[in-house]
Amino acid sequence: MIAQTRVARWLRLALLGLGAVETSALGAEPALRHVVIYKEDGRFAGWPANHGIWSWGDEILVGFSRGFDKDRGEFHHIDKEKPEEHLLARSRDGGMTWAVENPQPKGALAGTKGMRHGTMPPGLAEDRPEVLREPIPFNHPDFALTVRMENSNNGVSRFSYSYDRGHTWRGPYALPLLGQKGVMARTDYLVNGPSDALLFLTASKANGLEGRPFCARTTDGGLTWRFVSYVGPEPDGYAIMPSTVRLSAMDLVTTIRRRDGSQSWIEAFGSRDDGRSWTLLSTPEPDTGEGNPPSLLRLPDGRLCLLYGRRAEPFGIFARLSADGGKTWSKPMGLREDGGGRDLGYVRSVVCPDGRVVAVYYFHHRSGPLRYLAATLWEPK
Repeated sequence: MIAQTRVARWLRLALLGLGAVETSALGAEPALRHVVIYKEDGRFAGWPANHGIWSWGDEILVGFSRGFDKDRGEFHHIDKEKPEEHLLARSRDGGMTWAVENPQPKGALAGTKGMRHGTMPPGLAEDRPEVLREPIPFNHPDFALTVRMENSNNGVSRFSYSYDRGHTWRGPYALPLLGQKGVMARTDYLVNGPSDALLFLTASKANGLEGRPFCARTTDGGLTWRFVSYVGPEPDGYAIMPSTVRLSAMDLVTTIRRRDGSQSWIEAFGSRDDGRSWTLLSTPEPDTGEGNPPSLLRLPDGRLCLLYGRRAEPFGIFARLSADGGKTWSKPMGLREDGGGRDLGYVRSVVCPDGRVVAVYYFHHRSGPLRYLAATLWEPK
């Protein structure tokens, strides 16, 4: 139950117009609320799953892409002939209100060598990845790590990290290929200790195309990384964009975006040996339309919560729950089904201290053409 003081604060924010509330399930308590994070005429905002999300209590930080809006028919409505920026959005009140931050430095380099005012877009001449020389203390209380690929064609990836909740970043640093033809990274990691962390990445298949997830590990603060295991067999289509949680000292669950031909779905794999081997647990979502990545959380009561976008009617953001570690799942719950088309989703989510889920995604509402960044605040029952 949300404290009455929090309910009163939400109601005051709604009356003042702060947080750009779209809709709310009104009643004794606002158990479901949609908030606009960033929306601007002539602009495209999207793909938080390509960037990452981090939280420290009620403070949440998420990355996203901003470009210029362009009607490209069935493709993403972003003008490929104009610049694309990588921005951050920050909330200090558990997702109710947000401020957008531009992490690009002023000038070629801002600050000392190895320090950037944010994660710069890949491909800039002054932003060539370096080799990490000092170990990263993964257990720093204000730590954040972002892992990104340059593009899905060259298989080159990099990482940056922050000690101050994403206000400034060190890097980027080169991520090794780990014996793969290419590594297509998005941010999915688990911290095990001061110098120990797991990364969940996507490798090139034997044919050179993106499409096989795997696990890597460092035990020296990121100075070196080693390949640990593939998650599942090499697919005919693709298996990409893992989202992973830890259940115990040795038990992990990851969810994977799958596609083969015209079919797209989400699979769940489990590991009982801390990532050294994996077993298919279930297919939590058998149909995501044209495909969308999963966002997996472990709730305070131990249940798993899977959030994802659906690129087929009804277009929207959905969730499923599992009470047995990912073996079986609830029926889909439509957190919102007011999408105007396929150009939405790429959810990233966190759990707040009071148990609320904050899911961030990009959205195309049926009322207009803009693609914008939004959040849903939800209390799973």
